[in-house]
Amino acid sequence: MNLEQILFTQGFGHRRVCAGLVAAGAVRIGGRVVDDPGADFETAGLEFEVDGMAWSFRLPALLMLHKPAGYECSKKPRHHPSVMSLLPAPLRHRGVQPVGRLDEDTTGLLLFTDDGQLIHRLTSPKHHVPKVYQVTARHPVSDAQLQRLRDGVVLDDDPAPVAALAAERTGESSLALTLAEGRYHQVKRMLAAVGNRCEGLHRSHFGALALPADLAAGRWRWVDQAVC
Repeated sequence: MNLEQILFTQGFGHRRVCAGLVAAGAVRIGGRVVDDPGADFETAGLEFEVDGMAWSFRLPALLMLHKPAGYECSKKPRHHPSVMSLLPAPLRHRGVQPVGRLDEDTTGLLLFTDDGQLIHRLTSPKHHVPKVYQVTARHPVSDAQLQRLRDGVVLDDDPAPVAALAAERTGESSLALTLAEGRYHQVKRMLAAVGNRCEGLHRSHFGALALPADLAAGRWRWVDQAVC
């Protein structure tokens, strides 16, 4: 693939902008400036720099973000900043989207991609991709509450019971809840349905992915393994 096309696919601007970046000497590959927009490169494993910013070629893009509290999973947020503001401009320009949503006060693992089919596969209830949430409850969590969560509770928007794949106590007033769906405020409403209240919520796993301990809140990194 030629260098102009490489930059274009990675979100560095329209073709003319990308060609201009190359011609201006803003692109380095292997430590040397490449100023020919038509120069061809093998894209597999390609690492390069644009205006000093290191970049890895990814097509499609799949990345994870450690979402902090106080951010909305929307491109047009109403009350808080968008999670998109935590990503570099090329990712925003190429159209990556959150895979599902986390509430503004929920923290943890949030995936992004520009692959529409992957978004559907990871968010469709029929594919049963598990997500694990670490929940802090207002009141002590009883064995009876855990069992009700596993058996299924009825939410106010659907008469069919919604059950957790797993519900395990992690402390007197905390639990790990595994779900295969992603309904609006689902964890909070499930806790309320068993007579408790969600005071804090953090997603630690999405499918086969776990939020790395060394990924600080507000930071992102590429995902190179299968999600499910």
